[in-house]
Amino acid sequence: MKDHPSILDGPRRPDLVVFDVNETLSDMSPLAVRFEDVGAPRLLAQTWFAGLLRDGFALTVSGMAEPFARLAAESLRLELESQDLDRGLDEAVEHVLSGFAGLALHPDVADGLHALADLGVRLVTLSNGSTQVAETLLEHSGVRSLFERLLSVEEAGLWKPASGAYDYALAECGVDAEDAMLVAVHPWDINGAARAGLGTAWINRAEARYPAYFTGPDLSVTSLPELARAIT
Repeated sequence: MKDHPSILDGPRRPDLVVFDVNETLSDMSPLAVRFEDVGAPRLLAQTWFAGLLRDGFALTVSGMAEPFARLAAESLRLELESQDLDRGLDEAVEHVLSGFAGLALHPDVADGLHALADLGVRLVTLSNGSTQVAETLLEHSGVRSLFERLLSVEEAGLWKPASGAYDYALAECGVDAEDAMLVAVHPWDINGAARAGLGTAWINRAEARYPAYFTGPDLSVTSLPELARAIT
């Protein structure tokens, strides 16, 4: 079991910081409005995304690899079929999924990324989604130039939190696990990265309790600027 230092312990600065994208960098709350637009409940957005991740994990465990976009569309179609929509099913699915292109960063992200870049830390993304979604998000927000690489598990052939997904990112960046840190809002991602040997930082914007059944993060912070201060 890893030891988990607090911020006051002064953890060693990683050479490489690997960011999850969906919900960690991007604010996905506007997607709920897209559900409402087509006549579905706003809360269905959370149910759909959680189910999408569950099915992606299940496929990985069974040795199958499916692109995020395909699972997103099919799982969304299944969720919306039972709703009293104000348009055709295919049009409703397209309307919701097109919302990914308009997502913005969480308010703390840009300042935190600049602070980390100023420390000389290499920044990359590793998403279960496509690199194009990350590219659009970061370009529109004016921070794309801070990232060395945008990586997707689609090239790894399996989704996070499988160890091979993190191994893929490390190999692509030429970094050993102990010199890298995974940053995410998802405890399942933190757990997977920790078990793959990476350092971990949990962005706990909601100040929630971390699940006791997962390997805990090396750092727990409420924002990216706080993370940059913690590893200075």
